[in-house]
Amino acid sequence: MQIFQPLGVWFDSLPGAIRAGFWITCAGACFTSMMTIARTLSPELSILVVVFFRAIFGLMFLLPTAFANGGARLRTNKIPMYAIRGVSAYLSVTFFFLAATYIPLGDIAAIGFTRPVFACIAAILILGELARSRRWIAIAIGVVGALIVVRPGFQEMNPGILFAVTAVLLSVCNSIMIKYLSRTEHPDSIAIYQAVFVAPYALAVAVFVWKTPTMEQFAWLLLIGAFGALTQRALARSFHAADATVVITLDFIRLPVAALIGLAVFNEWPAIWVWIGSIVIVASSVLLTKKEAEDKEVNKASSEAPS
Repeated sequence: MQIFQPLGVWFDSLPGAIRAGFWITCAGACFTSMMTIARTLSPELSILVVVFFRAIFGLMFLLPTAFANGGARLRTNKIPMYAIRGVSAYLSVTFFFLAATYIPLGDIAAIGFTRPVFACIAAILILGELARSRRWIAIAIGVVGALIVVRPGFQEMNPGILFAVTAVLLSVCNSIMIKYLSRTEHPDSIAIYQAVFVAPYALAVAVFVWKTPTMEQFAWLLLIGAFGALTQRALARSFHAADATVVITLDFIRLPVAALIGLAVFNEWPAIWVWIGSIVIVASSVLLTKKEAEDKEVNKASSEAPS
């Protein structure tokens, strides 16, 4: 382990933007690899069975954390909220995996860029946050970018697009609940209870299309669980390395990563409109995040000013 310590020190000395870019690239590669395996297995194994094993293996990776410190992370009085969040988390993963069986991986990455835009709309409508004019401008830009990617009326509406958009909307609902839970709950508890509830939900649905995986498929399913856990850890590290504005800007790296994996494995490449729309969406997300960060600084300065 001491061999890697100098490398770790060198990496930590790099600028935050470079470290964030590295972790975003890792997150994009892990997430796309997970989707690639699910798509490869789908002709022989139902996506619903794949989602179940992803949940089980994800829970397995979290067990050491769950039972550390005498099971302190399992103590909570928010079980009903965790149960509701488990439904949205399960459906989000399922729809993402279903989308991967219909449309190119790069298209899924592009549609995923709309998450900050939908999150902003949800914050205004559900959490009652202030609807500033610049927020609506950024939202409008993001919607235009999404329309460029999807191009309704100019191409046949693929079910995969609907699955991907639904998955993003569900992940936004998931994020809203995380924001509520994080007021009182530890991040590890939130992650653990997601796995605890998603697994039985997934099993209840998977039994209707059950097919026991072969040993080879079992190994691939284990890898899906590992990639899922690594995706979340890489994302967390990226936000720790740099400001949210920088991370969201660098998030565009996910598209070429997904496109390259799609090209190598499935011989597919996103259309030019997907790239153009993604740039527009990311620009709107950066505008949203930058303005929100500026507002927080202003509010912080106002609260600290002597009265």
